[in-house]
Amino acid sequence: MAPGNFSRVTEFILLGLSDTKELQVLFFTFFFLAYAMVLLGNLLIIVTVRTDPKLSSPMYFLLCNLSFIDICCTSVTSPRMLVDLLSQRKAIAFEHCIAQLFFLHFVGASEMFLLTVMAYDRYTAICKPLHYTAIMSRQACWVLVSACWAGGFLHSIVQTLLTIQLPFCGPNTIDNYFCDVPPVIRLACTDIYVTEWLMASNSGLISLVCFLVLVTSYMFILATIRVRFTEGHWKALSTCASHVMVVTLFFVPCIFIYLRPFSTFPSDKLICVIYTVFSPVMNPLIYTLRNNEMKASMQRLWKRC
Repeated sequence: MAPGNFSRVTEFILLGLSDTKELQVLFFTFFFLAYAMVLLGNLLIIVTVRTDPKLSSPMYFLLCNLSFIDICCTSVTSPRMLVDLLSQRKAIAFEHCIAQLFFLHFVGASEMFLLTVMAYDRYTAICKPLHYTAIMSRQACWVLVSACWAGGFLHSIVQTLLTIQLPFCGPNTIDNYFCDVPPVIRLACTDIYVTEWLMASNSGLISLVCFLVLVTSYMFILATIRVRFTEGHWKALSTCASHVMVVTLFFVPCIFIYLRPFSTFPSDKLICVIYTVFSPVMNPLIYTLRNNEMKASMQRLWKRC
């Protein structure tokens, strides 16, 4: 359609997870509890790490940043979803939709990069223990975390610019509970073949490359542990097992959603729930219940309070 021959869409209608009132009430209760767990669990991790001098290692510094990103990530989608579950008309302004899309990819890509850095931290601690303090110094940790945020910002800017340059003039119904690149660009009044492949190569390749780097680092870790197994390596292996659980919950759904042409599958909305809700919920559980140092520090914090 030629530019100027259309009236631009000013809002989108989100279909949500279900149009059945009983299910909406059930979903509201479930996701409200999940959101509360994300906030309380990750805030508890941040406060514990920040107040306990014994948790000053790079691993806990990175974990503290992961908890902050998880709070940001779920706060981009969950509050809006909770409001819409109790609303008759689930409309979102075009500008708000683009803002949600931007911040979702900003914090989402930052989390991917941070999980990769955390895997590198465990690889260095296990495979190069004599050089660990020099490689993962506090200054190096700050540089790596800043690079994660910068990488997430650049990724999100590309996705957002490719989206807002498209003309939106026809249907405005999004079959999801939040604004994301795949469902939004399918509503454009133009051929999006090139755009969708550019976006897929951006988001999808980032997800896949980070995942492959993570898998490679774990392979080196397992090979090192198998050669020289000690009690300390068993503790490190337990920590890595927790990390693998987080990675699986987060990366596999992202790869499925973004590393393909943006066609619709009935399971897409449920898969989105995994990395926007379940993954942030599982992080505080995995990193506290499976970590004796964190549990001991939380007990000391509770006694002080």
